[in-house]
Amino acid sequence: MQPSVLKDTVPSHNDEAEVAALGAIMIDPEALPSVIRFLKTEDFYKTAHQRIYEAMLALYDRGQAVDLITLTDELRTRGTLDHVGGAAYVSKLTSAVPTSANVEYYARIVQSSSLRRHLSRVASEIVAQAHEDSMDVRLIVEEAERKIFEISDRQQTGSYRTAKDLVKQTYEIIEKRSHSPETCTGIASSFKELDDMTSGFQDSEFIVIGARPSVGKTAFALTVLANVAIRQKIPAALFSLEMSGQAIMQRLLSMEARIESSRVRTGLFRPSDHAKILEACSRIYEAPLYINDSPGLKLLDLKAQARRMKSSNGIRIIFIDYITLITSENSELPRHEQIAEISRSLKALARELNIPVVALSQVRRETEGKTPSLADLRESGSIEQDADVVIFIHTDDLKSGTREIHLAKQRNGPVGDFKLSFIGEYTKFEPLERYGNAP
Repeated sequence: MQPSVLKDTVPSHNDEAEVAALGAIMIDPEALPSVIRFLKTEDFYKTAHQRIYEAMLALYDRGQAVDLITLTDELRTRGTLDHVGGAAYVSKLTSAVPTSANVEYYARIVQSSSLRRHLSRVASEIVAQAHEDSMDVRLIVEEAERKIFEISDRQQTGSYRTAKDLVKQTYEIIEKRSHSPETCTGIASSFKELDDMTSGFQDSEFIVIGARPSVGKTAFALTVLANVAIRQKIPAALFSLEMSGQAIMQRLLSMEARIESSRVRTGLFRPSDHAKILEACSRIYEAPLYINDSPGLKLLDLKAQARRMKSSNGIRIIFIDYITLITSENSELPRHEQIAEISRSLKALARELNIPVVALSQVRRETEGKTPSLADLRESGSIEQDADVVIFIHTDDLKSGTREIHLAKQRNGPVGDFKLSFIGEYTKFEPLERYGNAP
């Protein structure tokens, strides 16, 4: 029973790997830069090793070599030399390994043990919260997922990257793009004018599409969604808080089959329509498209579902229809503060998952008869502030077959206007020159 008890009570650690990692750093000046990007001070289990590594980082930060003399002097200056076992213990580190060739391997073992300790601690916290009846269970689940994802991210990312590494990586990307016929570096909307200005929907960006009711913001989002998931086969998710999944599918079928939406809803098909519907069903069936049509979806639930979709299905873009229908957990706050919290959370979600998050939003009634501006986004100025890209859809005549697309904000690119055809009978958008042609 004793080994089992020890396994359950002693936190995961590997003294030999910690000593070997520190020893390798001391005998090779080039060893520290190779592990500093992923190995943190708190990854060491023994306090003495944490203090030694901390002193090494301080020397490295000042541009000094890390060796027995400089490290001992640094520890003495910090007043921690005796706490780590004195100069004798520091000297023993250099004899722990014959070479620094395996320093990254040793450091990964140290990091792995650290992650196991973090997982154990988080699991204990989750168990404790699960027994706290006063806490909302959804808050417990959200906090648990956040902590688990933090541990996962910590394993994959370093504390910083040097300009040398970044400029090399960036140049390689630019060089690769220069030899590619594709000018779209993100997820293409398949509308040339928009993709030319934005280079596609970029990872980590929070994109807002705004319009007055009935102007076509949902139709625009569904058209882009179809271009992404059905034609490009890019995994995409749609959170629809206004329309049911069946209503969305009816609109997609109308768009894809080019059959009037009223005939799709009523089933009053012409003889030639059945083949078109079956062909459209086949294309949609093969699409990596995931739809959540829960009404009154809470922010915590949306974030939890998005994380699961990214982890399980590899989604690369999220659409939300629409932002002001999301329910905040803090229902006692004024509505504009709730929307501000939701907006910030969606921006953070885009960065956390490293995918574009596209949210629809209504604009103020005062915009009728004029092109909307950023100040016209409803209920909160934080949407305007948080968004990386803001796209408005505008028309002076709802019966018109064209819509003005106004790219009002782009944090990393130009703004501008262009027009698209709006085909009301199919509730879809197309380039002006393609109106009337088959998709």
